Amino acid sequence: MLLGSSLLLLGLLQLAAAKPLISKRWDDFEVKHAWVNVPNGWELHGPAPADHKFPLRVGLKQDRFDELVTALYEVSDPNHDNYGQHLSKEDVEALVAPHPDSVDLVDSWLSAHGIDSSAAQRENGGSFVTVIVTVEQASRMLNATYNVYRHAKTDEYIVRTTSYSLPSVLHEHIGVVAPTTYFSTMRSMKATSFIQSGAKTIEDDHEVAPKLINPGSLATVPSSCSTTITPACLRALYNTTTYVPKATATNKIGIAGYLDEFANDADLQTFFRRFRPDAVGATLQHIQLNGGGNDQTDPGVEANLDVQYTEGITFPTPNIYYSTGGSPPFKPDDNTPTNTNEPYLDWLNFVLAQSSVPQTFTTSYGDDEQTVPFDYATQVCNLFAQLGARGASIMFSSGDDGVGGGDCLTNDGTATKEFLPNFPASCPFVTTVGGTIRVNPEVAVSFSGGGFSNYFAQPSYQSTAVSNFLARLGTTNAGLFNKTGRAYPDVAAQGQNFQVVLGGRVISVGGTSASSPTFAGVIALLNDFRISQGKSPLGFLNPIIYSTGVKGFNDITSGSNPGCGTNGFTAGAGWDPVTGLGTPDFGKLQALIG
Repeated sequence: MLLGSSLLLLGLLQLAAAKPLISKRWDDFEVKHAWVNVPNGWELHGPAPADHKFPLRVGLKQDRFDELVTALYEVSDPNHDNYGQHLSKEDVEALVAPHPDSVDLVDSWLSAHGIDSSAAQRENGGSFVTVIVTVEQASRMLNATYNVYRHAKTDEYIVRTTSYSLPSVLHEHIGVVAPTTYFSTMRSMKATSFIQSGAKTIEDDHEVAPKLINPGSLATVPSSCSTTITPACLRALYNTTTYVPKATATNKIGIAGYLDEFANDADLQTFFRRFRPDAVGATLQHIQLNGGGNDQTDPGVEANLDVQYTEGITFPTPNIYYSTGGSPPFKPDDNTPTNTNEPYLDWLNFVLAQSSVPQTFTTSYGDDEQTVPFDYATQVCNLFAQLGARGASIMFSSGDDGVGGGDCLTNDGTATKEFLPNFPASCPFVTTVGGTIRVNPEVAVSFSGGGFSNYFAQPSYQSTAVSNFLARLGTTNAGLFNKTGRAYPDVAAQGQNFQVVLGGRVISVGGTSASSPTFAGVIALLNDFRISQGKSPLGFLNPIIYSTGVKGFNDITSGSNPGCGTNGFTAGAGWDPVTGLGTPDFGKLQALIG
């Protein structure tokens, strides 16, 4: 009887305690990410209105992500039995779906804050959950203080917080919540291109192009290509001149566009008439997502550069330009219910939701790695792994600041001087493209972004190549970089003096923004060749280019990428963090990995 009374009392105590305990667990906060100071370039404008609504995206931990990475490396390793057996959308979503316990717990958390989880938008196998919240709700959920911040250079206003927390019980179930502490937006992120005012331009290359037919060797590339780059120069330099694409019903190349940059169709035709006459009439497919525009009265330098050179190299391969919008920027006197401006997540979730994806992608945008919260960078990088597992080769420009731009001080409160790597260039699941200049021989261009990640460990595919470089480097730049980090760039291509048509006029453009679409164009042709032979596309490139394909590159052995008050790194024999493995030779790569 005594035992029964004790059990009854215990039961009543548990029942009485149950409700407070449930609410208590949502108040037991641990910091997820916090900045020491307001990110550079931004200033506090004032508190965000409590009733301002915005979409809050919750990224759940992906239950079998390690299995996805294993699969990615297996299908990308030419020595593995699974090489080329890329995963379907459904295969990938099964591996990245969150554990049911994570889903239940997050739904309970949302419900506790008055949010109907059944109305949430779920993407990427359920690993991203988006709900509409007010500032007041988000502040309570995340123990955060949302404010309005202004970007001094762009005069853009956004709603962000300098720190956010999660209930401790959720930390092992949630990877990232956005928008929170990632301040970069459509207008403040960096396009890696610049107009070269005063540089030489040419109206067409009708005199040069005929000399480049059947070039046979790099020695025949005219010296004029050292001062003005055209598709004919690149096709000769990288040995694609005589290749005619055959798999154009299947093979595609995608160009990711941001910053309200629009690719102009009239300029593309003018470019064809002047620099690739056989392509006149070829069209560009425009895909607009997340409110992205296609204003044909407002041509963008970056967008035109990208599409004119991917088309110029890959014609007649279908090219797709993705115009990715940010939600309308927050206006301090406006309660418009949208303000995310999260470019990479929007684009990646859109592309991954498609049943088939282009075999090659190029992107010419980035940020200093340290300005991207680690949780956000990890989530974005993992999405690139998904795209690679599905058979896509993903190129990113390495950046235009050498080893680092500005004062090169860390933003962790210590203001330590260090080289500043770029992201997504530093993600191990993309192929990062540095820049070169001149011909006979090519040399590294001084702004070529390169270095070592402080976020991502060095992947095994590059460990031997990087070790050899570090052995030669010795103590130079010791303490300024993380020698165990993911090293980049992986490869390189020309990066200066590109002839681009903008508003009907030819201008000269430089930057690794030019290098990435150029290299991507060569890869698109390799994918065309493989598909025409009944083979799979190359997919994630890095495991094969650091092994079987390494002899398919022109090693760049001179030049450097100064920055941070130093000479930076120097190009030399083998891989280096200026030009990677070098520039592509299509013919050799065709024989090695085609």
